Amino acid sequence: MKVTLKIRGEVLDEIRRDLIRPHAFAHERVGFLTAGAVGMGEDLMMLVRDYQPVADEDYEFDPRVGARIGSNAMRKAVQSAYRPAATLLHVHTHGGRGRPAFSHVDLASAADFVPGFFETTPRMPHGLLVLSDDDASGILWTDGKRTRSEIDLFIRTDAPLKRTWGTQ
Repeated sequence: MKVTLKIRGEVLDEIRRDLIRPHAFAHERVGFLTAGAVGMGEDLMMLVRDYQPVADEDYEFDPRVGARIGSNAMRKAVQSAYRPAATLLHVHTHGGRGRPAFSHVDLASAADFVPGFFETTPRMPHGLLVLSDDDASGILWTDGKRTRSEIDLFIRTDAPLKRTWGTQ
């Protein structure tokens, strides 16, 4: 399966700006993306609809990880994906340049929280993204099981094509 994620340029820029903001005690920020998803044969295309940053008060102090978010943040995220039904993607940044890799903590925590996304919207794929300053990596589960796919292609869309219709 080939998995593609499309995102508007201004939304991606907003996400990157948000994720580098300092927090009182968390070493990194996280947020959630909602996206529409459509299967095309064996391929899957997702189009990001919205970005929801995690509120300052929804972080929990835990010196063992860069950021820990509480159940209130998760509740808000799954509610945002409920209606209309949406793919839910947890997103954070590792900064730097080039293709980022998920840490062991990223993968272990995703194994705990991503299955919960399927409780609210079981027919949508869900996953996580990690950004660098110029690239991204993503993992997607298409069901609540352990089967996962990498997001193969990220497409940034910017200014729309403008056409003049009719005669001049």
